[in-house]
Amino acid sequence: MIRENSARTIVFVSLFAALTVIGTMIKIPMPTGAFAHLGNAVLLLAVLLLGYTKGSLAGGLGFMIFDILNGYAAEAPYFLLESFVVGAFAYGGFLLYKKNPTHVWQLIVIGSLTGLGKLLMTQLKNTVLFVFLGNDLSTAFIAAAAKLPASLINVVTTIIIVALLYFPLKRILKR
Repeated sequence: MIRENSARTIVFVSLFAALTVIGTMIKIPMPTGAFAHLGNAVLLLAVLLLGYTKGSLAGGLGFMIFDILNGYAAEAPYFLLESFVVGAFAYGGFLLYKKNPTHVWQLIVIGSLTGLGKLLMTQLKNTVLFVFLGNDLSTAFIAAAAKLPASLINVVTTIIIVALLYFPLKRILKR
């Protein structure tokens, strides 16, 4: 995690928020109408490198800015909340290794736990959305599950990117 210094902290939270916006703009369209993107990888890196609160805030702000700029403003508050929930899954995995993963396989475990949080939040959000649209709970749950492939691709992509970038970024930030 970065050394404590308020100006440095603000810069890094802002940097990771901007990188989240950029990562989310790199969209891979899915047949379900959703899209896979690289923003979740930035969120996970932010939590691992900045800590739970600052990392989740950076990712959440980045997702909110992306949503507001791209016509999804109504969903922006949800993604701030989701960033903190998914960030908690990430940080829980991080704590398994005493905040110091030393092997790629440990990052894969952390990424998998983070992905589980993302998939649960996506399923919950989409189920609630389909219920509000007039579907009964079982139909809404099934319809929501049909949208999970994009999130699953996000999870796998996130794990790969974090496994490649975490150790080099950690060394850079320790300077």
